[in-house]
Amino acid sequence: MKNDLILDFVNTRELRPVVEDLDSPRALVAWLAEHGLLEAGTRASRAELAEAQTLREALRDLLAAHNGLDVDLDAATARIDEAACRARLALRFSECEAHLEPGVGGVRGALGRILVEVTAGMADGTWERMKACRADDCLWAFLDTAKNQSRAWCSMRSCGNREKARVYRERHASH
Repeated sequence: MKNDLILDFVNTRELRPVVEDLDSPRALVAWLAEHGLLEAGTRASRAELAEAQTLREALRDLLAAHNGLDVDLDAATARIDEAACRARLALRFSECEAHLEPGVGGVRGALGRILVEVTAGMADGTWERMKACRADDCLWAFLDTAKNQSRAWCSMRSCGNREKARVYRERHASH
């Protein structure tokens, strides 16, 4: 499912505590291969690893913006645009249908396939429901399945509860 791919990619880095799943070119290849985007054993460079991490954080910024957080949208979209250019994303036609497809293989093509899924989510309306948690020490990517699309936290058990407790303490400290 495209939503899972996008969310899984953004969530390859946790902020609390900091856990980086894409900590080496080898780890990047393994993750991309595990998700069917790249053949196992493909080599990746440190530059491609940096490109993947940059794309991931740009996507996280856009998801944070979906949740009302202040981010530099121009910078984020510029980084995503650069990744799309490196993947040589192009419109292709086959069997009376149009689809986006990377014009290169390897890691850059795999990252392009993630962007193809972002585009598909934009087209089918699921992209706007993808958000990053409002907690600035979390920013975990999730799909807002609330009927009114008002979910703000990755989980009420963790971030939502912390925020409610913080607001409660602030409100009662002034009395």
